[in-house]
Amino acid sequence: MKRILIAGIGNIFFGDDAFGCEVVRELIKRAWPSEVSVVDFGIKSYDLAFALTDGCDAAILIDASPRGNEPGTTYLLELDINQVPQINEENVNAHSMNPVAVLQLARALGEPTRALYLVGCEPEKIIMEEGAMGLSETVRAAIPQAVEMIKSLVRDLLQKEPKLTTT
Repeated sequence: MKRILIAGIGNIFFGDDAFGCEVVRELIKRAWPSEVSVVDFGIKSYDLAFALTDGCDAAILIDASPRGNEPGTTYLLELDINQVPQINEENVNAHSMNPVAVLQLARALGEPTRALYLVGCEPEKIIMEEGAMGLSETVRAAIPQAVEMIKSLVRDLLQKEPKLTTT
């Protein structure tokens, strides 16, 4: 049986940074196969790092991720955990969520999932100084597209034949 983790990440007090959390709010309203877990990790970096090493076959991270595109642009990236630099203890903070630091920590903790994806959205506003709850309208409008992207990816992952490896 394949196990797929869908992980929303972000800070609900920093505007569009809450994209992953808001997408998960939509995803949990739907029925998912028993192999799929949908979790809002928010800023709980240690929890996510441990979840990535808990035997899931694939993980889909959902996050607001600036890449220089138009605000509200959604994208799907396949990530390579082996391309993440070695862990630096200053990067890991129990009170914030830095996705690169989480991947570093997961790799340091054990054998994280090899199939790792990011469903991202270009933010319009991430307000950290004074804080602000709620997504911009542009990013909120991207939620349905992200949901469809995730549903399609999960369907594809569940249909793939497992790859056999030898040690």
